[in-house]
Amino acid sequence: MPPDPGIDAQAAPAVRAITCPSCGGSVQIRAAGYTVHVACQYCGSMLDVDSPQVKLITEHNRAGREIDIPLGARGVLDGIEWEAIGYLRRSENKAYGWEEYLLFNPYYGYRWLVNVRDGWSLGELLTVTPRFQSFDTLQVGGETYGRFFSNGRAQVDYVLGEFYWRVSVGEEVKTSDWVRPGVMLSREESGNEISWTLSRWLPPGEISGAFGVSPDYVWPPLPHQPSPHGAWLKSGFKIFGIAFAFLFLIAFVFGGSESAISGNFPIASDGREQSATLGPITLSRPYERVQVAAEVPVLENGWVDLDYSLVDRRTQQVFEGYGAAERYAGRDSDGAWTEGSRRSTISIASVPAGTYDLVIDYKGNRWTESPIANGFDWSWMTASSSPQLNIEVSHGVLYISNLLIAWVLAALPLAFALWRHLNFEKARREESDFSLGSDE
Repeated sequence: MPPDPGIDAQAAPAVRAITCPSCGGSVQIRAAGYTVHVACQYCGSMLDVDSPQVKLITEHNRAGREIDIPLGARGVLDGIEWEAIGYLRRSENKAYGWEEYLLFNPYYGYRWLVNVRDGWSLGELLTVTPRFQSFDTLQVGGETYGRFFSNGRAQVDYVLGEFYWRVSVGEEVKTSDWVRPGVMLSREESGNEISWTLSRWLPPGEISGAFGVSPDYVWPPLPHQPSPHGAWLKSGFKIFGIAFAFLFLIAFVFGGSESAISGNFPIASDGREQSATLGPITLSRPYERVQVAAEVPVLENGWVDLDYSLVDRRTQQVFEGYGAAERYAGRDSDGAWTEGSRRSTISIASVPAGTYDLVIDYKGNRWTESPIANGFDWSWMTASSSPQLNIEVSHGVLYISNLLIAWVLAALPLAFALWRHLNFEKARREESDFSLGSDE
C-alpha cells in the first residue's frame, strides 16, 4: 500500500462524475482531487483521472465481479463513517489470496478494510517508521510486535473503483509482517518506496454492524487474531482467585478440629468382644463432623475390630461407623516386611448439634499362621503385655478433602478454557514463517 496522501480537513474533496471512454458508463469519483486512478465498475477499464481529459489506460471489457461490500456503501468504524471507494484482490503468487477495500472519509482520509479468509481488519497507513528492537521485534507507539511473516511478495490480481495512486493488475510489492494480539504491523516495499500499515483485527459483530457482511468461522486463526478465550481466562483467573480465597477463609474460620474427649481401654488377651463408652460429647454447631481416632501402641501381627455408635442422649438417634487397627510384620526370602498401621481414624459427617455418647465395641485378634514358621510375635495379646486401646474424639465442621474437591471443581472450567486458549495460540503460531512447531 503506497503512502496515504493525507486529507485537508478544511477542504473536503468534492464528488465528481466522469464518463468511461470504453463503455460510456457514468463513473463517480468520490475523492476528487486525490484520486488518480479509477476502475470502471461497469466494464473494468482502468482510467487515469489525474488530468481534465479522462485517459483510458486498459480496457478489460468485462463486468465488475460481485464483492461483499459494494462500492459506495457506507459504514461506521471507530465512530467514523467511511465510504468504500476502491477494491483490490491481491495474492501471493496467486496461491494465498485476500481482499482489500479502500475506505474514504473527506475529513479523516483513507483506511484499508482487509478480508483474509473471512476475517476482517481495519488498516491505517503510518506516518512514522517503526523502531527495530531486534531482528524479531519492532516497536511503534510504545507497543512491541513480533515477526510473523517475512520475504513475501504480494501482487494485484483484480482492481475496481478509485485509488490515490496509479494501480494496475500485476503490480507487485515485497511484504513482511509483525504482530501482537489484535494488531498487525505490515511493511510493503516497491522500488525505493516503503510503507507501513497498522491493522486492527475487527470482531465479527463490528464488521457486520458496519457494512452488513456476515463473517464465517476463521481457522486456522489470522496472525493477529486474539484468542477468544483470552478475555474469559483473565476474568476466570480473577473469579478463581476470589473463590480460592473465600474457600481458604471458610477453612480457616470453620476448619480444623476441636478435641472433645479421650480414653484408654484394655484389650482382653483371650480375644473376646468388649464394649466401652465415652461421653459426654457436646456439639454446639448445627452440623459438625465427628472424628474418632483409635491407636493400639503394642499391636503386632494382629488386628483390632472397632465398631462405633454415636448416640444422641436426648433423641437416641444413632450414627454408626467402623474402623480397624491392624499391623503385620515378618521376614521372607526378600527380607523383613511390615504392613498396616496401629492407628485407625474414621469420620462421621453432618452430625446435628446435641450431647452424645460414643459406644465402642471392639475385639482383639491374633494372626493365625504358625509363629515358628513365620517368626511372628504374639506377645501383644498376652496378659503380661497389657495391650491398651487409646480412643480420642474430636469434632469440627469441614473436611479438608471437601475443600480440595471444591478447589478442583472451581478450577475445571479454567483449565478447560486454558487448554482451548493454548490450542488456539498453537494453531495461530504454526502459520508463521517463524513457527516453533511442536516444541513451542
